[in-house]
Amino acid sequence: MKFRTFAAFVGPSIFLMVLFIAAPLVTVFLQSFQLNQPIVERVEVETCTPGFPAQKCVTEVKTQPLLDENGNVRTTSTWVGFESYANVLQLDRVAEAISDGRPGRILTIDFWKALRFTLTFTLVTLPLVIGVGLAIALAVNNLTRALRGQIIFVSLLPFIITPVIGALSIRWLFIGDGILTSLLESWLDRDISMFAQGWTIEAMMLFYRVWHVAPFAFVVFYAGLQTVNQDTLESAIIDGASRWERLRYVIIPHLMPLIVFIALIHLMDAYRAFEEVVGFSSQAHRITLQWLTYDYLTPDDSGNRSISRASASAMLTMVGIVILLIPLLRRSWRDHRGG
Repeated sequence: MKFRTFAAFVGPSIFLMVLFIAAPLVTVFLQSFQLNQPIVERVEVETCTPGFPAQKCVTEVKTQPLLDENGNVRTTSTWVGFESYANVLQLDRVAEAISDGRPGRILTIDFWKALRFTLTFTLVTLPLVIGVGLAIALAVNNLTRALRGQIIFVSLLPFIITPVIGALSIRWLFIGDGILTSLLESWLDRDISMFAQGWTIEAMMLFYRVWHVAPFAFVVFYAGLQTVNQDTLESAIIDGASRWERLRYVIIPHLMPLIVFIALIHLMDAYRAFEEVVGFSSQAHRITLQWLTYDYLTPDDSGNRSISRASASAMLTMVGIVILLIPLLRRSWRDHRGG
């Protein structure tokens, strides 16, 4: 292929990747080392109240942000090095908690609390998504052709639903006098409040993630099952291999590249979980790293946003994703070299 033809095909993709991925990433990286503060000015403000025989006036000195010609608040950027990262990690409080012999206090720090739940959310749901998706694919693959279409359609419904809508649907089933909460209360003969405790909210968020993402794994595995060598399976049956042995020694090794692929996609997606926190309104009990970044960007009462902390949190989130992906990427590289 000529270079001009290659550039015509690849050039637009590279340009868009640089414009929408590389450039914002570099900008966030630089902002994590800067402190953006509004420029303020002190002005005298005279406040008068009606009175008799004369009105009463009080002069006060107030601090207010300086506006530009467009009415926007003027800001100034200062290079602060790793100060934003230190403010997010709060390592001094971590060291203090460890020295006091109370490591549990670390989870009261927003970043470490979000990191704990994010890792739990990612690593617990990963094997469940793969296992449930593979189980559904095996079950559908053994059905008659007349039933496969309907079962595939029903199985894909959780994946088709918008994530926030799906999370809200699960929440409405349990919150207050939801259908499932009412059934549990009548069965157990006691009042139940699923959203009053952190562990119940966490369990529902884990269940929702598996329910929502398992259909994606099912579709990938089902496609992979269509390419399994039937001669190898028949030979295993003739040799007396049980159903479990055929699954373990024939089907799973054949599907291993797809398992690695699903694990890569799931790790990248689950580590950036955000919809679950919004849908289940779990901010008081469980937060994720992605939601923490969003919280830093939310304006406070005076309209200021912690852009530097949000950038530092975003970069730490990306570093965490890379660390989780390293084992799978190494395996993929070894398989590629071996192939």
